[in-house]
Amino acid sequence: MPAQVIFLNGSSSAGKTTLAKHLQKALPGCWQHMALDHFRDGLPDKYRGLNAPDDTLGALGLNVVPVTDGPTSFTKVVFGDAGKALLCGMRRAMRAVVDAKVNIIIDDVLLEPEFLQDYLTVFDGVNVLFVGVRCDLASIDAREQQRPGRFSGTAYGHFKSCHAHELYDVEVDTGALSPEDCTQRVESALQADGNTAFDTLRAKASAD
Repeated sequence: MPAQVIFLNGSSSAGKTTLAKHLQKALPGCWQHMALDHFRDGLPDKYRGLNAPDDTLGALGLNVVPVTDGPTSFTKVVFGDAGKALLCGMRRAMRAVVDAKVNIIIDDVLLEPEFLQDYLTVFDGVNVLFVGVRCDLASIDAREQQRPGRFSGTAYGHFKSCHAHELYDVEVDTGALSPEDCTQRVESALQADGNTAFDTLRAKASAD
């Protein structure tokens, strides 16, 4: 049987990793958790910038940029050329694991429209259950304050934009539902027919 993919997309601190861990426990078989954080943490420190100028290595990798010129201050995560190259490799590494007939749970945040488009290309021909992981902003802000290494307002910067494509096979609200309830919803969707969000988004992209 071909391997299956569960793709959890949502803002930082929305509860994706917690949900992935619960899914690993609940689902039969081996499901490999493959997260953006796993690849991000492997970047050299010199390629991880904090408001790094454009001509520095920090800006080429992953740059955390405070935005203070609007009504609400927040933190923006920006991938430079080296960071985007890593993300392209990450998606293809995920596909290689699927081609080895291993089920995977993708744990990512679609910061840019081009990131979703690349996923649609890389996972053409693969059964993908696309899951929107949402949570109210107040709960996310509280989670960010409790997590070490997280900058306040990070989720605010992509809270809406990471869901801009507006189409999923199933959505869960981790602020309103327990991890067990969210897991059950995803498991039920996985067993159902008609999980076609990726196919629909791919067709729409081709038409455009």
